[in-house]
Amino acid sequence: MAYNLPQFKQSLKDVEEWLKKEFTGIRTGRATPAILDGVKVDAYGTEMPINQVANISVEDARMLRITPWDASQVKAIEKAIMVSDLGLSVSVDDKGLRVNFPELTSDRRAALIKIAKQKLEDARVTVRTEREKAIKDIDGQEKEKKISEDEKFRMKADLQKVLDDVISILDELFAKKEKEITE
Repeated sequence: MAYNLPQFKQSLKDVEEWLKKEFTGIRTGRATPAILDGVKVDAYGTEMPINQVANISVEDARMLRITPWDASQVKAIEKAIMVSDLGLSVSVDDKGLRVNFPELTSDRRAALIKIAKQKLEDARVTVRTEREKAIKDIDGQEKEKKISEDEKFRMKADLQKVLDDVISILDELFAKKEKEITE
């Protein structure tokens, strides 16, 4: 019986997706609608994501345009963004709302890079934990004589190859985010 490599790959893919999501939450000076994904608006008696009550578009490098489908939701959207503590300024006009992304200071950039490095390290720790579980499982299968010693070494080599690929992807994601923050 071989080790369940697809399950291991899926675990690593989940870590990669988690890191991407975390990096999206790290706000740079550039306007991106994804920053508002976690903001909930009190609309029609329930908490709803902004993208379910309005259209969000990028107006320019530091400005988002939010156009509510129901004009009565403008105040609720404005309040939700202000309460979200994202450091964004909001202004209301006749078409809806404009969300302004302020310029980043060098101190804030350094802090954002530090946060991104911590998220990367969290992802690496999770990947290493998954690897240790997999190796323990493979060693257990060999002890129970379900697989041969040669199969054990081949499986470990396969795991390491997959792991190296994922680590390089995580590093690329960090490098991309670091570049985005420093520009």
